[in-house]
Amino acid sequence: MKIFENENLEIYEHLGDGYEPTMYYGAWRVALLNYTEKFDNITYLERHLGTDEVFVLLSGRAKLILGAEKQVVELERERIYNVRRGAWHAIKVTPDARVLIVENHDTCRENSEYQDLEEPLKLTW
Repeated sequence: MKIFENENLEIYEHLGDGYEPTMYYGAWRVALLNYTEKFDNITYLERHLGTDEVFVLLSGRAKLILGAEKQVVELERERIYNVRRGAWHAIKVTPDARVLIVENHDTCRENSEYQDLEEPLKLTW
């Protein structure tokens, strides 16, 4: 949500639960991701066919689950994690987590694929 704008600056925030695209410019969008109960159990992986997706952990803890092997990578704050186009992935976050996400503005269900897991993936911290 835009909370400020003048001729030189726009300021956005997202304080609610889940994923929220907050701003768009040209071919890209910036979103903020906050915890919601859906992150307690990972039930599917997704992949985007037209874009990489960037994750930056701002606070709390987060883990990326990658590939058919379900490789788990714990994110470190202020590092840039680029999940390449076509890579299966999911993210798990703690209730205090905030994650910045950057991707193409047209990333959507029509150019992404989803794979249900046979059993929910339960990760511990």
